[in-house]
Amino acid sequence: MTGQIHALIIDDNANNVSVLAQLLTKEGAKHTQVSHPNRLESALDNIGKVDVVFLDLEMPGKDGFEVRDLLRANPAFDGVPIVAYTVHISEIDTAYHQGFDGFIGKPLDPDKFPNQLARILRGEGVWETV
Repeated sequence: MTGQIHALIIDDNANNVSVLAQLLTKEGAKHTQVSHPNRLESALDNIGKVDVVFLDLEMPGKDGFEVRDLLRANPAFDGVPIVAYTVHISEIDTAYHQGFDGFIGKPLDPDKFPNQLARILRGEGVWETV
């Protein structure tokens, strides 16, 4: 992939967003955060091209599965990997069967993240709970 990676983080927990944002920045990626799923639709017009989405599964208003459906219905997200990242590691099978492109359990591991991100961007499925 050429150019700077742009990640979309959809998560209502500021601490989790901060950790992921730091890891992305360390890898030379920029990020956009949407802190509430109900703000996503209005935010999509201003986000620009996205290379990967990190999506929490448990949020107020809409859960991550509903948000994934919303993103998949938007042509701008055709071919963009949508990765569930959550503390609810028991949801890994559901995420797989519901069409997520990957799953990373929280807390994120700073030592594993560079490899996980690289694999995701190559189109490989990353399905890891720790």
